[in-house]
Amino acid sequence: MCGIAGILSFSVEVNAARVKKMTDAIAWRGPDGEGNWISPDKKLCLGHRRLSIIDLSELASQPMHYMNRYTIVFNGEIYNYKELRNDLEKRGMKFNSSSDTEVILAAYHLHKENCVQYFDGMFSLALWDEEEKKLFCARDRFGEKPFFYSLSKNEFRFASEMKALMTEETHAVNRRMLFYYMTYNVSQNPLQQSETFFENILKLEPAHTLTVNARGEIQKKCYWKISAETQIKISERDATEKFRELFFRSVERRLRSDVPIGSSLSGGVDSSSVVCTISQLNNSNPFPQQTFSARFFDSAVDEGKYIDEVAAAAKLNRNEVWVNEEVLLTELQNIHYHIEEPLSNSSPLAQWKVMQLAKEKNVTVLLDGQGADETLAGYLHFFRPYFMELFFTDRKKYNEQLSQYKNLRGVGFDSSGKFEREIRYRKLFSALGKIRRKFSTPDYMNFLHEDLIHEFRNEPPPFKSFARLNDSLKFFSTEFGLEKLLTYADRNSMAFSREIRLPFLSHELVEFIFSLPIELKMQNGWTKFILRKSMENTIPKSIAWRIDKLGYQPPINSWLQQEKVKTLIAEAEKFLAEKKLLRTGSSIRNREWMQLSAAHFLKAFNQ
Repeated sequence: MCGIAGILSFSVEVNAARVKKMTDAIAWRGPDGEGNWISPDKKLCLGHRRLSIIDLSELASQPMHYMNRYTIVFNGEIYNYKELRNDLEKRGMKFNSSSDTEVILAAYHLHKENCVQYFDGMFSLALWDEEEKKLFCARDRFGEKPFFYSLSKNEFRFASEMKALMTEETHAVNRRMLFYYMTYNVSQNPLQQSETFFENILKLEPAHTLTVNARGEIQKKCYWKISAETQIKISERDATEKFRELFFRSVERRLRSDVPIGSSLSGGVDSSSVVCTISQLNNSNPFPQQTFSARFFDSAVDEGKYIDEVAAAAKLNRNEVWVNEEVLLTELQNIHYHIEEPLSNSSPLAQWKVMQLAKEKNVTVLLDGQGADETLAGYLHFFRPYFMELFFTDRKKYNEQLSQYKNLRGVGFDSSGKFEREIRYRKLFSALGKIRRKFSTPDYMNFLHEDLIHEFRNEPPPFKSFARLNDSLKFFSTEFGLEKLLTYADRNSMAFSREIRLPFLSHELVEFIFSLPIELKMQNGWTKFILRKSMENTIPKSIAWRIDKLGYQPPINSWLQQEKVKTLIAEAEKFLAEKKLLRTGSSIRNREWMQLSAAHFLKAFNQ
């Protein structure tokens, strides 16, 4: 895990001090070392901040050179680098270090742009080919690692965080993204995934490569797409065994490290699966596994009793931080400075404190359970496309599963019958919806400033609906939703020079999940069915078959009622009105958190 930056000029020579200033702006991403390199013609400068995790020697320092031809700056981890190295050595490639960075260079020499197809990892990278005079950039399949860039007629600049691109010039806030956020509480635009909250700064989309040559010609490609169509025939038993095999392999690879490693633990099925799998894999290790958890004084959201159960089942050295409204009062602006966008919910505040605790305990790497909800249908809203798909494909199973849902959850999914009427008469309801939207007044007209409304009232909503479960899973895993959480994980961890690794985002595991029949993902009212079945003998059964879902969600509603917080909200309201984002004297009804977040984001960047 590191920080990278660089400038490729299409005309004049590049001053290395400019790139040094960029890497200094993100120094927390790499406190263990720094370096930069200028190409022979001085038209390219690459910069790097190092967080040492694999091969702690100077041989693994970056920028790294290979065969007197290639130079790379790389952020992330290639988890299968040992297997790749063995294969590359058989094909004649030589290595000077034990690092995964050098494996990337050798793989690029043999496979060129297709090298990313071989990587199981999280990564963003920029690799210069001196012979072909081109810069090859790439980002991992799900967007775990960030890559931002700006392009002018004279140069291409890139960095791990946007603030590194602001060291020489101010970038105005993107008002369209603010409109989307304050209207729909979203921080991504699925209609234009490269868009950010700052003008003239773009992000390289997940699963994309970007190549820039010395003349400034750019070519961008998508190198991986998950199939929502492929479906295999497999028994529940065989699927469970295969899932465990792939998941255990993913966890084992993500334990490769030359520095201390631990895990985040919330008490839910995802993080508990990671923690208990690690305990099984490290059964002979005499030292207990280090876990890090956020606790809350509000018993309605605190998961301490489930954390206790995991601790009883696995050998753990528990580390816990009790989070209260002080983080909101004292650290909100700093958190926004690191995350570089408004927050759609308050869970990053708890994650921030967990990463802070990991730094205090000198644990550099943490495994985490993120990604399971989006790929395994962990959210309740996935029941809508699930039941819709059953309605059109198997009416008998549709009725059976509606009944099982009610038996488990105590309430019917479609008690009013509205859902079934909507899918029976989809075209009619769609037409009525368009008419209603055309002649009704949107809620945001009541609180957004008229200037903002005038600019963007014709922007389409950033949402989609789906009639098949896999289509919905694909959207939330690769287009909208997951990348936001990965942004929080990267920025919160890197703010404290920590690294988060996500076993559920092994692309081999995800491809297998997508190939399964829908009844192995959702069944009898249960979400994440295949995960629960696979882990029911590994984690406590009371956790494997938990109905409720909490996660790292603080008791934000009670925090917002505190007098000091109310003062913050009033200040935010006034600030947003002055910026012509809210109407004067107006507040975002039931959206005080969005109001707070938007204001602190803008203040963090002097907007």
